[in-house]
Amino acid sequence: QVQLVESGGGLVQPGGSLRLSCVAPGTIISIFSMSWYRQGPGKERELVATITRGGNVNYTDSINGRFTISRDNAKNTVYLQMNSLKPEDTAVYYCNAYRWDPLIRNVRDYWGKGTLVTVSS
Repeated sequence: QVQLVESGGGLVQPGGSLRLSCVAPGTIISIFSMSWYRQGPGKERELVATITRGGNVNYTDSINGRFTISRDNAKNTVYLQMNSLKPEDTAVYYCNAYRWDPLIRNVRDYWGKGTLVTVSS
């Protein structure tokens, strides 16, 4: 079983920055694609950013260059650097680890419990 623990959320003013971290204790995250999702008040959960095993990154269009996802496999940690935050970025941010397991011919999909980001003046 993979445990994912997010941290770094909090209250920040519009235009500010936060860095979220997701640690996977005892897990070799290098075999996973890692993603950040978010769920705002009254909204569905949406994909924010993904970094593949090979280091390729993808972002949702609404981020528009403000966020950066990165990974440190040696520390079993994934980060989300968020700059120029807007009130609409307010959400619970979730870490996700995903990989295709050929032994079971199915995906392995794990989630953290989330960290709350509130952007408000």
